[in-house]
Amino acid sequence: MQTQLADFIKDTPEGREAEAILRNCVHCGFCTATCPTYQLLGDELDGPRGRIYLIKQLLEGHDVTEKTRLHLDRCLTCRSCESTCPSGVHYSRLADIGRNIVEQRVPRRGADRIKRWALREFVPRSDVFGMAMKAGRAVRTLLPQALQEKVPALRPAGPWPKPRHARRMIALAGCAQPAMAPSINAATARVLDAVGISLVEQAGAGCCGAVRFHLNDQEGGRTDARRNIDAWWPAVERGEVEAIVMTASGCGVQVKDYGHLLVQDPAYAEKAARIAEITRDVSEIVAAESEKLAALLQTRRGDALAVAFQSPCTLQHGLKIRGVVEGLLTAAGFALTPVRDGHLCCGSAGTYSLLQPELSKQLRENKLAALGEGGASLIASANIGCMTHLQAGTATPVRHWVELVDSRLNGFPI
Repeated sequence: MQTQLADFIKDTPEGREAEAILRNCVHCGFCTATCPTYQLLGDELDGPRGRIYLIKQLLEGHDVTEKTRLHLDRCLTCRSCESTCPSGVHYSRLADIGRNIVEQRVPRRGADRIKRWALREFVPRSDVFGMAMKAGRAVRTLLPQALQEKVPALRPAGPWPKPRHARRMIALAGCAQPAMAPSINAATARVLDAVGISLVEQAGAGCCGAVRFHLNDQEGGRTDARRNIDAWWPAVERGEVEAIVMTASGCGVQVKDYGHLLVQDPAYAEKAARIAEITRDVSEIVAAESEKLAALLQTRRGDALAVAFQSPCTLQHGLKIRGVVEGLLTAAGFALTPVRDGHLCCGSAGTYSLLQPELSKQLRENKLAALGEGGASLIASANIGCMTHLQAGTATPVRHWVELVDSRLNGFPI
């Protein structure tokens, strides 16, 4: 796709990156067929190809309007289009560039501005978020339905094994997950301990930066990244840990992108690239120890419960990890049911479910229908946002897949 960038962006790193992405696009439209919002709305501008044209226009200096912003806001950034694209168009990065410009050109007003500001300032602060979650659980029945959906019941985390192995890895605690589902990282620690790896959380690390970055506080997202790098770097530099483990695939995508986000920062570029290099989703770690896991599971299999696995967009389209979790669940003795249209988003998408509730609920209804068709008694996922969003729409228990493996290995209730 040929483009003539306007002077304000032409000679900038963002301009050069955007131009390279646009040149890869041959506007074939394959992406449109797998776009969740296009499927719901049927509007070309609510699909990747249409949004690419909108971004191209603003980069060429055309007027930016609230209509432009509306269509970009409706994008889930699920990256299904990237998995479909035959030309390797990195749509998500182009969208980040376009959204940042739109945010500057068309300032938000009223309730929309206040809501986004509150999300940027509240969610990434794990201590504040944790206190609010505790208070929310205490008065949950009095809350509006929309807020009740975001306050899941607290399940016991169980013990966290003390570090005792030569192999050691760091887990990101994150911002929302410690308060919403502390059982996930604890279950991960027990599973990794069983295969000879000690898992620790590092003081000082917090939100991965995705919340702020995708709410167009991109510098705030980079600040979060720098804080995490500062917390992890001493142990990484000394060779004390071999990996940074992500138990939320949404965080994994963000941390894996630190090298790109900080490439222009001379103080952090090299460290960020190294952190991105050693960041792994927990499924990659466990799969690498599959022989040990299989030996442990031989005498610990229970009933073959039927499980539907919802593969988060950040796992399959962002991290490009497909089929790994399914294999681990099968090896642990669970019977996986088929899931129609498994490539489509559940509608969670970070803060999307709060900012675009109608579209989000439609996508959730479609996803739950697909997950339920095989008669599964459990739904497994790999991302806290997806889990919370799905659980709010179904009585079927939704769990992180690592919790299911932990239940087989260590007997913890699902």
